[in-house]
Amino acid sequence: MRKPKTIGVGQLVLQIVFPDEQTNNAAGETQEHEPAASSAPAEPSSNKQPKRKWYSLIDKVYALPNLVSAWLKVKDNHGAAGIDPMSVDTFDQDALQRLEQLSADLRSKSYRAQPVRRKFIAKSGGGQRALGIPTVRDRIVQQALLQVLEAIFEAKFSNRSHGFRPDRGCCTALGVVDRAVRHGYTWVVDADIRSFFDTVSHDKLLGAVNEEIADGSVLKLISQILKAGVVLPSAHEMEPTQMGTPQGGPLSPLLANIYLHAFDVQMAEAGYGLVRYADDFVIFAKSEEAATEALNLARQVLEGQLSLSLHPEKTRVVSVTTGFEFLGFHYFGHPETGRIVKEVRPKSARRFREAIRRHTPTLKTQRRVKRKHVTLTRLRKNPWVMGMIGAVNRHLQGWHGYFRSVWSRYPETPFRNFDGFVRARIRSAITGKVGPSWTHVQLNNRTLAALGLMSLDALQREYHTGKQSAPARKG
Repeated sequence: MRKPKTIGVGQLVLQIVFPDEQTNNAAGETQEHEPAASSAPAEPSSNKQPKRKWYSLIDKVYALPNLVSAWLKVKDNHGAAGIDPMSVDTFDQDALQRLEQLSADLRSKSYRAQPVRRKFIAKSGGGQRALGIPTVRDRIVQQALLQVLEAIFEAKFSNRSHGFRPDRGCCTALGVVDRAVRHGYTWVVDADIRSFFDTVSHDKLLGAVNEEIADGSVLKLISQILKAGVVLPSAHEMEPTQMGTPQGGPLSPLLANIYLHAFDVQMAEAGYGLVRYADDFVIFAKSEEAATEALNLARQVLEGQLSLSLHPEKTRVVSVTTGFEFLGFHYFGHPETGRIVKEVRPKSARRFREAIRRHTPTLKTQRRVKRKHVTLTRLRKNPWVMGMIGAVNRHLQGWHGYFRSVWSRYPETPFRNFDGFVRARIRSAITGKVGPSWTHVQLNNRTLAALGLMSLDALQREYHTGKQSAPARKG
């Protein structure tokens, strides 16, 4: 009888199966070590046969049908213009002729990527995130490249990677985390890669692409996109980009997954329970010692091989009971029952309140209304009120579609505080009054429901009774 393979510190691995995986191996028994993120076996690290590489791909990139398909995706995204004045609407006025010219430029190798326009957006936790917005023309080229390269790299990507991949996402990543927690993996490496998209080594990234792609024209095109430079909001001069892959272009997520694939493979070969979504990841273990060893290996690969760095203040080994955050959720142990709870993390709750405030503005010219004028009949005829409630409802539906998988301390009313905040904002927007007053009687919960305002707790009840079928998506 064949001895089972030992991994890591000499223990067996729990196989956690994805919902969409078809395999003969169910979630198996385990001994003392951490879970693999899926049932797929780790690739052997030696004795590999030479692989075929992909040649002559550039003609697929500049093929007019591929560019037309890429343009339609860029058009659907309704993105902003880059450093030139060309908007999506302007490009659309003569799209076919422009695409034919773009195809000719790529074929003749006269195409040159323009610098991206730097834009800063606020982070929910403070600070700013830098985006790089390519021109419409450059976005089409990146999308065309993505359409050719994605299937090639999907064939090799690890099941431990979930971000920006077909048929994967936050839902599959969180599903693995949920199963790991339920299978008793009580320690976790909660890690943060510092400024990942700004610190990617171009040479290492192109080397990773070259493992599969041997077409020099494609490699030069990717290199040109990476080194196109950036124009800052307050300056008109271009700054060179010596490293990094700017967030904002269609190709950036694929390049990020290519860059981190070596990390996925080495963590899998060592038997560690990695769950990664883009540059955000956690690693599960059965003991603090095993989790510490996993962190040491992660640091060795990320810092030693990939020239990245882990944030010293945001990277830690912690027990699940103490708590950790991942993809918008906060997992922790209930202090009284010891039961593991999965709730909306504080940053996500703040972001929810900010969004509801935007949907429920108090008009500057609004005068406080009299109580006798606040009736169900009048409000139903008010287009501004009904439009506001419609916008709030659309946000609630999408948000609940993502956060409905909570394991709340209050299972009957897991979103009661969120519902209360929404109702208070609606009352304030309609009447101009803040705080307890006659508005709570005149615009009670039943009246707001009669106006069509949705309730997150009601949506949750529908979900649990099977009446709600909308797929979960990131909120």
